Amino acid sequence: MAHILPETLPQILPGEVLKTFRALKGLPDTFYIWHHLAPWQPNAPDFLIITQEGRAILVKVSSSSADQATLAAQLLLIDDHRPALGAAEAKMLASFHQSLNLPDDTLLVTLIIFPNIPHKQVLESRLERSACEPHWVGRELLQPDSGMKWEDYFPPNLIENVWLEKIRQRFTPEVVVPAEMTVRPLHPRRLEAGLTDYLLDYNQEAAVKADLNIEPDGQTLSNDFRLNIINGVAGSGKTLILLYRLRLLYHLYPQKKYLVLTHNRPLSHDMQGRFARLEGELPEAIEWRTFNGWCYHHWPKKPSWVMPLSIQQRERAIREARQKILNNTTITEHMLLSEIDWLKDQVPLSQTDYLLADRRGRGFGLNAEQRQRMWNAIETYQHILEQQGALDWGDVPQLLWRFFQEGKVTIPQYDFIMIDEAQFFAPLWMDLIQKALKPKNSHLFIVADPTQGFLGRNMTWKSLGLEARGKSHQLRRSYRTTREIMNFATLFYRVRLPDGKEDDVLVPDILNMPSGVIPQVIGLSSAQDEITRVANEVAEFIRQGHPKKHLLILHANGHGAQTLIQAIDRRLGKNTAMDPKDTYPGEYIRVTTINAGAGLESPIVFLVGLRELFEEEQSLRLSDEERVETIRDNTRKIYMAATRAGQRLVFTYVGDLPKVLSEIFMHQTN
Repeated sequence: MAHILPETLPQILPGEVLKTFRALKGLPDTFYIWHHLAPWQPNAPDFLIITQEGRAILVKVSSSSADQATLAAQLLLIDDHRPALGAAEAKMLASFHQSLNLPDDTLLVTLIIFPNIPHKQVLESRLERSACEPHWVGRELLQPDSGMKWEDYFPPNLIENVWLEKIRQRFTPEVVVPAEMTVRPLHPRRLEAGLTDYLLDYNQEAAVKADLNIEPDGQTLSNDFRLNIINGVAGSGKTLILLYRLRLLYHLYPQKKYLVLTHNRPLSHDMQGRFARLEGELPEAIEWRTFNGWCYHHWPKKPSWVMPLSIQQRERAIREARQKILNNTTITEHMLLSEIDWLKDQVPLSQTDYLLADRRGRGFGLNAEQRQRMWNAIETYQHILEQQGALDWGDVPQLLWRFFQEGKVTIPQYDFIMIDEAQFFAPLWMDLIQKALKPKNSHLFIVADPTQGFLGRNMTWKSLGLEARGKSHQLRRSYRTTREIMNFATLFYRVRLPDGKEDDVLVPDILNMPSGVIPQVIGLSSAQDEITRVANEVAEFIRQGHPKKHLLILHANGHGAQTLIQAIDRRLGKNTAMDPKDTYPGEYIRVTTINAGAGLESPIVFLVGLRELFEEEQSLRLSDEERVETIRDNTRKIYMAATRAGQRLVFTYVGDLPKVLSEIFMHQTN
């Protein structure tokens, strides 16, 4: 069977196109076939066919009838100059071919197929075919037992890959990636051909175009909603796939309602900036939110919204609750905090439910007595918040869920919900999202990195109420970064987590990655020196001509990020550096926390303040179980941060470099 994209066509297309599609799908797997989808480019061929060796042909399907062919043949006899059969199709093909501006020695054949007309009658309707004109073929070509073969119409010469890519970019504009939306370096041969943009690869494009059909109004799906999941390595284009699928769906179904969710503001801002670059605007039908921002936006008038506690305020409340209930136990503040967060991530549990709940993967065990006391401590913590008239971020989805159950709020309904970085979405979040899907005729499309979030804790989509079997794609090829950076990140992950499952990390296809600069480490004697050195390094990159937007600095904590912004602004001028949480993409140096960096990318990335993470792992306040959990979380965090880099990765570290980092850097330089 031929490789064909999309694998199914929207049923609103003309019957002749659908009939041709079915015939093409039955060709051998040496054929790669694309159907033209982009609604914003209406005057285009219907199909592009490329053979495995590199021959190509453009196909336009005619809806002309046999009666029109008969009339065309009669007009030929009387030398009538009215538009002939196939004239409109031939004009369109000629215009499309001319727009490609291919070299003279690059032969791309064009063909018009008439599915409603016998081949003999088609030929009788035409005087002759010149070398530059399209082939005409009748309906027999679509019949496998007719003796006619598609191979007979392909040119003898092969087309260079760079020119095939140029044809593809013109034929499938819906998967063209503008150069400024990727950190990939340009290849000289592509520049010679005038190619500065890229294409999604075949697997990425298949993910974009899978299952595009929606049921007509009045018809329903057999399940509650249609689900598609993309699991991919860092840099595999997951966010691009989501954005390109969103764009295609929006053009195919402009009257539908869309919601795009992320877990942090920098990524949401970045996605909106990219989509506006593709589309030229942000359509009103598409709602962009962080999950907590979505909860806030749809909050009821009563009770009114209360800004959640700061980290410091929350830590004080945790400390007070532990001293009251857990002071003579081995349960630490860190364990109490972790258990509160875990409990609030679940669909609301009663005390009985909690005492019986499966806690596997939590990182520390609790016997029956400890579990009861933990519940008491959590209730005490909530009572402290109530006394202060406060709530924490975990209360936000909990309260919205309760408001919905009590009828105090109506959750809006969407035809399409798309989630980026879905591995950070809690079970309760997913429950609320499913309530926001229109029943029986809606789509949920999610992309995730299995090294992060709940997926990194050996949890599954099923634990979130999603049946992923047969509905997921895996992407192993990374386009963002270099072999050296990916080698470093993967080795760091495996050395630090040697007991992880073999499939814990989706192994990238490193052999096909470009080579680059080995990650650099800068040792420093104090935190102040670290800030000053990074500001100086950034100034040097700018002096060398690197655009400000090509630099991303990720700090271990928010205070450090703000200090860096101030230092860079003093060095290079006000608003040279900004936190992408607070503004949309622009010509500035992005500085934010490592946690907020998930989903972002940049040619040059600095990782700063890592000493704080390694010191956290050695804290005497941690139990053995907590220490293992902290090491695991920090490992995943640093892996994620390192793979944000496209071409250069720079670490700074105050004091003696941890053994694991020094050994990996030594291994890479030898």
